[in-house]
Amino acid sequence: MDDIVKQALAKWPNVPDCYGWLGLDARGNWFMRDDPAQAAGPFSGGSAHSKGSLLKHDKLIDFIQRNYEPDAQGQWFFQNGPQRVYVELESTPLVWRVGDDFSIQDHAGRPATLQLCLLDERGHLYLQTDLGFGLVHTQDMTHAAEAVEQGRWLPANCLEADLPIQFNFVKSPELLHKE
Repeated sequence: MDDIVKQALAKWPNVPDCYGWLGLDARGNWFMRDDPAQAAGPFSGGSAHSKGSLLKHDKLIDFIQRNYEPDAQGQWFFQNGPQRVYVELESTPLVWRVGDDFSIQDHAGRPATLQLCLLDERGHLYLQTDLGFGLVHTQDMTHAAEAVEQGRWLPANCLEADLPIQFNFVKSPELLHKE
């Protein structure tokens, strides 16, 4: 976490949490969800309008990614100064990029070490690593398939619906917060 964020937390400890305004898609892209986007439906499984606006500002994206982590309940958030901005997930909290040498890094560019490989009923490939759990980016499935074919990765079967409980992540903190 950035030092400036830690200082803001100390200065303003009781700022209310924010829900529904930020989303991470299955390709590791960040979306800002204003009132009309939220009114259009859920981030995951909703319409193109409900996703919101794609963030393109590199410094903002870097700031979000440096201050992105889970709480004890598996809800991922961006610590924006003194405020937690909980993230709506289209799929998983991390999105893995796979290099042609089978190295892996998350959507923020942090390298990781593979611990477990899973394949769901729809053919989506997931990795558990020392950094956490995530979906393999669609553009990197050729490299991932090569890793599987060469026996470097041995995917176990899984059900997509079981993954949030098995790997302790919440796809929609907003829905959990409303309950």
